[in-house]
Amino acid sequence: MNRLPPDGIPIPAPALRDLVRALAGGAGLPEGQAELLAELLVRNDLRGVFSHGSRQIAAYARLMRDGKLNPRPQVSVVDESMATLLLDGDGGLGYFPSWQAAHALVDKARAAGVAAGVTRHHGHFGAAGLYTRVAAAAGLIGYDTSGVQLKLAPGQPLLAAAGGSPMSFAVPAEPPLVLDFGAIHDLYNADEERLAYMMEHLPSTLMRSFGLGTLCQVLGGFLAGVPLEESRAVRRYPGANQGALFVFIDPARFIDPQVLTHEMDAYHRIVAQLKPFPGTGDRATLPGRLEWERERQWAETGVPVGSRHREELSQVASEFGVPVPW
Repeated sequence: MNRLPPDGIPIPAPALRDLVRALAGGAGLPEGQAELLAELLVRNDLRGVFSHGSRQIAAYARLMRDGKLNPRPQVSVVDESMATLLLDGDGGLGYFPSWQAAHALVDKARAAGVAAGVTRHHGHFGAAGLYTRVAAAAGLIGYDTSGVQLKLAPGQPLLAAAGGSPMSFAVPAEPPLVLDFGAIHDLYNADEERLAYMMEHLPSTLMRSFGLGTLCQVLGGFLAGVPLEESRAVRRYPGANQGALFVFIDPARFIDPQVLTHEMDAYHRIVAQLKPFPGTGDRATLPGRLEWERERQWAETGVPVGSRHREELSQVASEFGVPVPW
């Protein structure tokens, strides 16, 4: 979960975009791609998804500067049909082929009812919800996931086989229902004691997380040409070790969209009358509503950027000779 920083100070979204754009450009990214990256990262900040927001530019800029990712990628179409698409990211960040795939799949899903795309040969694609929201905004249902190069060795914890395991689902509504999560996010670096506790008290949660993670790896990794053994990988840029899968569905092929809209509106309304989970405040909401509300509010008041977030950005900005807006 992304929690609001207790020491956050409001930074205007345009200032954050300018900072990300300057750092991306300093690392060699062309202007158009730097602009898109800044827009997508700050959208995550505005939604409170700080783990995948502007702070990510620190890692990205260094990877491009150090030659581990292609700073000037040319996304290309490898294969295409009426309902499918395969894009190559040319060793760059995953945002660019993924954003292109998501928008192309909108037209394909409307034409065919269902469309699927795979992106390959790229780095991190960011928050999975960036792309399912493209589907929901177009009145479509979206799903996506991503896989990464595994580095498995005998004796490692079983959870290592689940990779990074991000996935997202989105359903059109006002606001859209968006579920965006990592299957094993809360289990990264879990020690034997914690795993033993979960196996005793929450066995289904542990097994479900692991199972979802392995499917993310297969669908977003192996299907995108990321081999199981790193020794079989052929890469010009070592950071281009990920792939992704996107599936968009047109609900109009199954139900009158107005009926679905009515049900989703009622769903939001009735859920708001339920008792929230302990420790989550006094509101019960469906996934995606809080992010939707924050995006609108913080666009006016600024993004509450915490001290650690500011420190990470200040450090990388110093490396690239870029001023920070605080």
